[in-house]
Amino acid sequence: MSVVLDGSPLKAMQSSHTHTPQTALSAQELSQEIKSFISGFDSVQGRKLSVREHARCAVRLLRSVPALLEHLRGVYDEYVSAFLHNLETESDNSSGVSSNLEDIIQEVHGVLSEFIRLNPRAWAPLVSAWAVDLLGQLSSKHAGRRVAPHSSSLNELLQLWMSCAATRSLMEAYSQCLAAMLAWCPDACVDALLDTSVQHSPHFDWVVAHIGSAFPGTIISRVLACGLKDFCSHGAKDTGLMAMGVDKGSRVPKIGSVVGILGHLAVHHSDSIRKELLRMFQESLCPSSPLSPTSSSTSWESSPQLRRAAVPFLLQLAAMSPNLFGAVSAELVELLRPPVLLQLQAVLQGIPREELDNMLGLAVHLISQSPSGGSRVLRFLADTATPASVIISGPTPSPHEGVREGCDRLLQMLLLHLHKLVFNRSEGAEVNPHRSASTQPRRVIPFLEELQSHVGELCAETLRLERKRHLWLHQLLCLLSVYGGPSVATEALCQLLTQAHNPEELALAWQLHSTLSSCMAGLIPAAVTRCVAQIHTHTLGTRQLTQLLLNMAAAIQSQDEERRGASGVQSSMAIQVGSAVSGYLHDFGPLLLHGDPDVSHATVRLLSCSPLPRTSSPAHLLLLSRAAVTHFFVALRRRGEGGKLERDGGQACEEVNCSVLLLSRFAAYSSLTLKAVLQQLVEGALHKGNAGLFGGQIADMSGAPLPSKSVSPDIGASLLDINCRFGTTVNFSGSVWSVFHAGVIGKGLKVRTEAQLTDPSGVMQNVQTLLAVVVQCCSSSGLNGSRLPSDPDEPLPINAEAAKVVAVTMVENVCPDVANGELSWPPEEHARTTVERDIHIRRCFEAHPVLFPLLQVVAAGRPALCYCSAVLRGLLATLLAHWEASREVLSTDSPWHLQASCLLVSCMGEGQLLPPVLANVHETFPHLTPFEVRLLLVAVWEYVRGNGPMPQKFIFNSEKGLFCRDFSRDGDVARYVAPIHSVLHKNIDRLGHLCWRFQL
Repeated sequence: MSVVLDGSPLKAMQSSHTHTPQTALSAQELSQEIKSFISGFDSVQGRKLSVREHARCAVRLLRSVPALLEHLRGVYDEYVSAFLHNLETESDNSSGVSSNLEDIIQEVHGVLSEFIRLNPRAWAPLVSAWAVDLLGQLSSKHAGRRVAPHSSSLNELLQLWMSCAATRSLMEAYSQCLAAMLAWCPDACVDALLDTSVQHSPHFDWVVAHIGSAFPGTIISRVLACGLKDFCSHGAKDTGLMAMGVDKGSRVPKIGSVVGILGHLAVHHSDSIRKELLRMFQESLCPSSPLSPTSSSTSWESSPQLRRAAVPFLLQLAAMSPNLFGAVSAELVELLRPPVLLQLQAVLQGIPREELDNMLGLAVHLISQSPSGGSRVLRFLADTATPASVIISGPTPSPHEGVREGCDRLLQMLLLHLHKLVFNRSEGAEVNPHRSASTQPRRVIPFLEELQSHVGELCAETLRLERKRHLWLHQLLCLLSVYGGPSVATEALCQLLTQAHNPEELALAWQLHSTLSSCMAGLIPAAVTRCVAQIHTHTLGTRQLTQLLLNMAAAIQSQDEERRGASGVQSSMAIQVGSAVSGYLHDFGPLLLHGDPDVSHATVRLLSCSPLPRTSSPAHLLLLSRAAVTHFFVALRRRGEGGKLERDGGQACEEVNCSVLLLSRFAAYSSLTLKAVLQQLVEGALHKGNAGLFGGQIADMSGAPLPSKSVSPDIGASLLDINCRFGTTVNFSGSVWSVFHAGVIGKGLKVRTEAQLTDPSGVMQNVQTLLAVVVQCCSSSGLNGSRLPSDPDEPLPINAEAAKVVAVTMVENVCPDVANGELSWPPEEHARTTVERDIHIRRCFEAHPVLFPLLQVVAAGRPALCYCSAVLRGLLATLLAHWEASREVLSTDSPWHLQASCLLVSCMGEGQLLPPVLANVHETFPHLTPFEVRLLLVAVWEYVRGNGPMPQKFIFNSEKGLFCRDFSRDGDVARYVAPIHSVLHKNIDRLGHLCWRFQL
């Protein structure tokens, strides 16, 4: 033979059969011994062998069997060389040498198989050791051949060697031996496999893969058992160092082979591997008696030393193979219940301190490198390490104090290790001095990578504010934000803003920002942008949306706390939140009309304290103002409903106050928003849906209150209703209405509905709130150039331009057909041509009591009342007609008309359409008869007709900051006062105390 392989294992077995060293027999001597043994006759001495000599001859032949197997090594090597050479030269595989050797190999395989079948205890150990050693030597020797695939291509390598008759024969022989030895000596066979794998890995891996696939259950359990024994015999003091990459095979030779074998088997037998690893862990914690009656005397379960080394051994396996750790980590966490933890603590107490520290370091390294199940591991550690005084959610009972301290230490070591990994990312990587640090490749931390998808859950656990627990999780959240970059940091900040329920929880968001702001810029604007995106995509529930809006409002309002001594960091963050929110006011605006009251309340609270943007499009401003006004009336209605039900009263009142503040801030923003807010406030107050809030009734198009359905019979289609519609009303000469709708022929007069019963206190409160917001809007901006009053307690003057907006809006809604130029008053007789329009105006004032208070606001903003001239003239005309036709003894018998007359004259006096002497006549009305009231009102009419209510007659007084009218330029007022003096003289007994009010 040209090549003779090393047969050291077989030589060792040969020497083990005798106690005295002897030389191997030559071929001639071996032939002579065979003849003598078969015939029983010694041909050299010429005599028959005795029983003793015959037995010695059998022993010498038995010693020579390994030599025969050693001789066959060359045959197998020759065949493999020829097989590979034929593949390389692409020649016929059935060449002379190859075919002859193939017959020999088949014969050898047949003989060995027969021997193993007939006497497995004698032949199986010998043949298995020879076959597996020869396979390892052949695999290593021919690994560099051109046709041999790379060792990493396991499937191709397996196909190559299994297509070779020699190696296939050896594999079948070893499998037969293994099957025979499993019943009585499995460790010896697996030991040989591990030893050969250590010596010839990775070229020998294809043998391991094939054998493991054929005997998965046996191989997995026996490989783990053999690896544990070898691990225990070599010691595990340097376990932690080995996990970090320090000469993994120098201290524990077989553990690398164990990892390789299990790694190959994990492709198709991962479930079996997981179950076996967990079984080894569980059995290592149980008492040291054998668990199974079938366990052999060499089983590791019966050895206390091996049981103590099982946990370090499993940790070492997991450190060397992330796949193995990932396979068992999820179920291992579920397995670690308090009873198991107590057993584990009892096992670890016997381990030296140094070795225990190495194990903890190894466990920390494993957790940080775990590609999956990190959130479950973290929850387990946090639950177990939380102090006993804190209530732990769930059915898990509190563990032992020693277990808790151990988990506490492990968790702190994990956080420290992650901190080092996060802030030393370039460690272990080549740093290019010509490349900036920002372009350096990021060091991947599998534990943090997996936690990036659980940021929301981590934030929720942090916000529970449990002692120690929330500090650990908050620190981990900071590390995760730094590791994940701005996207993860933004998501974490957004989650904290969404889930915080009180100032203490919200403070965690500011702490996170203060920690991250040193290395990341623009976190708060990015977080607000993300929150707005969540609102647009409707990913938040109503409760979460409400909490988010309230938290942002609380953040902005913390600026006030800064003025009272809060920290500067919190104030700067509040300014950033306010600045970011101001850019998205048009996105928050629609939420004012959200169907959920809590959402709309939180929105108005946020918008009322948010700074308005420096610039904004008119479209956005108009949409915001309309939404704010609509929400104002909704808030008034909710306040009334809350008062009736005696619940949520505080929140409803706060909502109204915030709405008033928001409207006043919008009005002060620009002239466009001022005009829009005032117009919509007046229109909304007169709208039929809101009339009841201010004691009003729903009126028809003629201004008359609509009768209720209970008192109005169904008369079918009505020509009257059709004629009352705009555009179909019959117009007669003079372009004035002259058709009176007093009833329907055959049906009698119109049925007048009674005023609906309303809550007087609620109506008064609503009217006061409306007037307050209108006054604030009208006095919030000095568009007329008026200066602020010198006395801070003095109210701000009403803006003339704002009051004009209210006046014009009132006229448009009370009587739309009135032209804006109708400022001058015609003679009293002219009222006969506008009777129907005047009746419509009076009915509007009857149906909407809020019109008089609004008229008073207009009067305070002189000269805005001039633009209500047509409405004032129509109302005064109907009052004159009433007092003329009245047959009552006193004016107090017509309460509404008396009140309307007094309010009308008072407003005209406040707006300086009348001089003081005429503006005071309303004080006498309650003491007069209807005819006398008419006389005084006629004097008022005549004065206004002679001195038209023109805005040009008003001059701005810079000292007072108001427009004033100089009545001395209007001529003599005495001729208008004569009827007043006549009435006073006639009723001197009742009006004597008022005479001084009418002196010229």
